[in-house]
Amino acid sequence: MARTQKKTDTPQYNAPDFLAWHVIDKGEKSYWNKVGAAWRHKDDKGYTLQLETVPINGRIVLRQPLEGPDHQNEKGNGCA
Repeated sequence: MARTQKKTDTPQYNAPDFLAWHVIDKGEKSYWNKVGAAWRHKDDKGYTLQLETVPINGRIVLRQPLEGPDHQNEKGNGCA
């Protein structure tokens, strides 16, 4: 019996649950750079954090992505 599988040409990706931001405080200003993302595990008992770069100073903040295409490259609500 032959098996048939549906193949799609484009892979389907899940949107991340959180974006990872590297935050550096300089005086009264904070500088935010996106460094990765996090996805919830299927069993809801953890997250996978994928970093594109690993900072050696500052801190990493996980924030939920803002809704809509106008906010894709913006940081969270500014909380740090």
